[in-house]
Amino acid sequence: MDRQLGNPGPVKLELLTDTAAGELLTLQQAAYLTEARAHQNFDLPPLMDTLDDVRAALADPSIAIWGFRDDGRLVAAVRMRADGPVGEIGRFVVAPDRQGEGLGTALLAAAEEATPAEVTVFRLCTGERSAGPLYLYRKLGYRETHRSPEADYQLVHLEKPRMREPG
Repeated sequence: MDRQLGNPGPVKLELLTDTAAGELLTLQQAAYLTEARAHQNFDLPPLMDTLDDVRAALADPSIAIWGFRDDGRLVAAVRMRADGPVGEIGRFVVAPDRQGEGLGTALLAAAEEATPAEVTVFRLCTGERSAGPLYLYRKLGYRETHRSPEADYQLVHLEKPRMREPG
């Protein structure tokens, strides 16, 4: 599936494999630095992941890790774990130099669409100071369900029902 998103060239959706582990870790660390700065917490779990952690996630049959490539470069990625009727979204990242181009919106929509049919609700969380991600999630139909304490800020938990085509 190729897409044209705003200014960027065509991007290609792919299910990531172990060969992308190093590139995925690098993208994740670059993207989560913004969150770490906003929350003044550089011990965020995505920043603590090792190459072995990423390889383990890529090998886990309950997790699908989708990514967008542009001219061979991994520019966005997201993890989706299907747990019965729940699709748990995590490690949703867009390269800092590519944010604001629609990649995140398109990737999240593609990952939701590719998730097994038994998933009826999607869930994710982010820090309360994550203005850009919170705006995006709300724009895409995610609604806050609750908050939980984390360091000196709150994690905002959001969910949305799976949209079905009429049919």
